[in-house]
Amino acid sequence: MIVSDKMKSVIVHYNQGLTLYKSRKFAEAKEEFKKGLAIHPEDGPSKLYIERCDDYIADPPPEDWDGVYNMKTK
Repeated sequence: MIVSDKMKSVIVHYNQGLTLYKSRKFAEAKEEFKKGLAIHPEDGPSKLYIERCDDYIADPPPEDWDGVYNMKTK
């Protein structure tokens, strides 16, 4: 499979965002995911993590958070 330069850039921003997210740096992570969306507006994983970042910015996870996202609604 050949990955375009455009998608490589999206992947770089996504991976940087994911690293920040796992480090509980949700605002910074959100910005990385948004950079990916600016390149590829239909990137579903980036959209999902932006929503999760917003949730955790508003209501941070506990100190012993293991990185697992707990859905609040079904």
